[in-house]
Amino acid sequence: MILTTTNTIEGHVITEYHGVITGEAIIGANLFKDIFASITDLVGGRSGSYERVLREAKENAMMELEHHAKGLGANAVVGIDLDYETIGHSSSMLMVTASGTAVTYK
Repeated sequence: MILTTTNTIEGHVITEYHGVITGEAIIGANLFKDIFASITDLVGGRSGSYERVLREAKENAMMELEHHAKGLGANAVVGIDLDYETIGHSSSMLMVTASGTAVTYK
């Protein structure tokens, strides 16, 4: 299945639009990741633990998006947009939402 941020699929013709679909993933950050991220904030550098959580949430949202598209009979999702938010008490959870248009192309 093609998943793309573009509105078209180069070299292919979209023959059917199935509608806008979304995939969501919510992942909590644990205490140890928070502690190590705080240390990284103080001394500088990247937070590998948060980057892994962020990547995992994005992959889960994209898999859910693909699953919804397949359920509609689509073979691609175009115009994908990813949104990232923190939610929950003390912003302790990360939510990633992927949205796009499920289509059939040939």
